[in-house]
Amino acid sequence: MVADFLVVLVTCGSEAEAHTLAERLVEHRLAACVNVVPGVTSFYWWEGQIQRDAEWLLLAKARAEHLETLVQRVRAWHSYQEPEIIALPIVGGSLTYLAWVRQSTE
Repeated sequence: MVADFLVVLVTCGSEAEAHTLAERLVEHRLAACVNVVPGVTSFYWWEGQIQRDAEWLLLAKARAEHLETLVQRVRAWHSYQEPEIIALPIVGGSLTYLAWVRQSTE
């Protein structure tokens, strides 16, 4: 059962966009819960230069079977040309919480 769940990381360039994406993911039942973490500073290569930007990090708790749709929706809703969307498997945790994640994303 645990392997059926993921934490999906998505970075956003503004607080407003982070809140909008978080709400949409929950509203569309692609995530049971999304935490918005402010104050992330990202360093990365883009168009041949090292960039440094303030970002907001989304931590979305989701079902693995919804990942493809979640990725498609985030790409459609996101302002970035190439948004960060990374899924990490949940390898353990509270089974009652994970049951809630399943119920909330049906």
